[in-house]
Amino acid sequence: MPTSSSIPKGRLLAIGGHEQRQQPGEQGSSVDKSADFILQRFVDELQGQRRIVVIPTASEEPDEAAQDYLDVFAELGVEHVEVLNIQSREQANSPEVLDVINRADGVMLTGGDQLRLTALLGGTQLLARLEERYLKEPIIIAGTSAGAAAMSTPMIYQGRNDAGFLKDEIHITTGLQLLRDVAIDTHFIKRGRIVRMAQIIATNPGCIGLGLEEDTAVFITKGREMEVLGNGIVVLLDGHECTGNTIYEVQPGEVFSVRDLRLHLLAKGQTFTLPGFYPSIRHE
Repeated sequence: MPTSSSIPKGRLLAIGGHEQRQQPGEQGSSVDKSADFILQRFVDELQGQRRIVVIPTASEEPDEAAQDYLDVFAELGVEHVEVLNIQSREQANSPEVLDVINRADGVMLTGGDQLRLTALLGGTQLLARLEERYLKEPIIIAGTSAGAAAMSTPMIYQGRNDAGFLKDEIHITTGLQLLRDVAIDTHFIKRGRIVRMAQIIATNPGCIGLGLEEDTAVFITKGREMEVLGNGIVVLLDGHECTGNTIYEVQPGEVFSVRDLRLHLLAKGQTFTLPGFYPSIRHE
């Protein structure tokens, strides 16, 4: 078990994508006044001078993706918002980038391609500093769509929405490792991704599958205490008590079986305790 000193002081906000960008009831908004506004919670939880850094690296259109968040955070009254459009590993190791990360009270990872995000940031000084601050300071690291999927280990990076019941249809790699033994998938209900998540859990039943629907999020404190936010549901797939599966017996391209997976469907306000594994700090 981790010691109390290894429990992260930072918070994570993983969003399933397509979150509302206008406040409920705002003029010109079609959002119902009863809607749960996820980005408002992000801003409300900020400490210090409420400095936000937007990292649009995952997006094929990073300038447009960043501008969306510059606009919404300005509407929410945040005065200090910077953009780090990291397009090379050299940038991610630069003192200038680390200086920006050091000033941040909150970080927003946009959507796009999670493999691009991990390939550019994995093993860099930027990621090492984010991990260190997440462990030691009350920073908030938020991600939507690909930005959320990249937070976990393992990380799904390839597989059709309707795929997953054949062995090896789903590809995984190491994510940013802010959450260990948790696999995050986004746009979960709309894109019918439960079967592909089941294959991930079959390969490692010690992992929790966390499926986030659009405009739905989880806010995680202490590295494991999870609260559901937003207007959809979160699907939790738990393989800890599964009584067996055939994923290791069948050949690639064949159908696998798994028995006794536990399924939870959680709406806003519900809580859940995730396995307690935390990132380690890399020392130079």
